[in-house]
Amino acid sequence: MRTHHCAMLLATVTLLALTGCAEEPEADAGPTPVATAPSASAAGPTDASGVPPEPTGEKRVIYLATLTGIDPGIVNGDEEQAISRGRDQCTAMKDEKDPTRRVAQVERRFTGPGHPNGFGPTKSALILATVQANICPTY
Repeated sequence: MRTHHCAMLLATVTLLALTGCAEEPEADAGPTPVATAPSASAAGPTDASGVPPEPTGEKRVIYLATLTGIDPGIVNGDEEQAISRGRDQCTAMKDEKDPTRRVAQVERRFTGPGHPNGFGPTKSALILATVQANICPTY
């Protein structure tokens, strides 16, 4: 039964990620600097230190809802902390290509009152997929 729930959750995360990708051009239509200079688009949507911007609008809602769907203790009423941890994870994994190490990073970074040692490898993999889909899809 747990495998069924994990598979269903992973399918939901994937669907939300694909939906989020389809909505991205509309969200980017407002800012003008990105469309003007090829060097700006080559640098990507991160600042000089490699930290991606906070998700906004629908991306933010999807990110937080998906994390809550994985386990309510991940967000635990502190949306800003969940977003900050996701952005930090993007920065940490930018140069880390090993998926096992990325999941281990998530397990150390995303903790909660009932989960001081993280949420385990399965939930951490789902958290990682959510972070990548909604905050730093190019990492």
